[in-house]
Amino acid sequence: MATVEKFEDLVCWQKARGLMKEVYKAFKDCRDFGFKDQIQRAAVSVMSNIAEGFESGSKNGFVNYLYIAKGSAGEVRAQLYAALDIGYLNTEIFKRLSNLAVECSKLTSSFADKVKGGAQRGLQFKHIKPKDPMEDIIKEHVPEMHEKFYGGTK
Repeated sequence: MATVEKFEDLVCWQKARGLMKEVYKAFKDCRDFGFKDQIQRAAVSVMSNIAEGFESGSKNGFVNYLYIAKGSAGEVRAQLYAALDIGYLNTEIFKRLSNLAVECSKLTSSFADKVKGGAQRGLQFKHIKPKDPMEDIIKEHVPEMHEKFYGGTK
């Protein structure tokens, strides 16, 4: 399995981004600014929490943020029901957006379960060899010694 290097590679984040774009598009002309703000912020929160968790460097932190993202997807769904009931959305758009929010929730939950069960503990536990403070000096003044001791140019 390939290592994911950035949150943008995560399918759950990509799907959350799609949800956010669709929510913004569906409510772009809504004049109920309080409602519009609430549902748009919840949609942004899904993708933002996935990204924030990924960047946290902690396995437990990542899982926590994934569950917060899942909660935000639930909030979007609840807001969609309100929008349908109030008459801001027709049934077709409601179903499309609701299905997208459910898919985000399922993907995020499934991914959280995989992260919880994975062997990686998080970046805070990764052992990084400290850089030798003399390396730059040797590289500058005695390049052949740098090659011998540090394996070439860095």
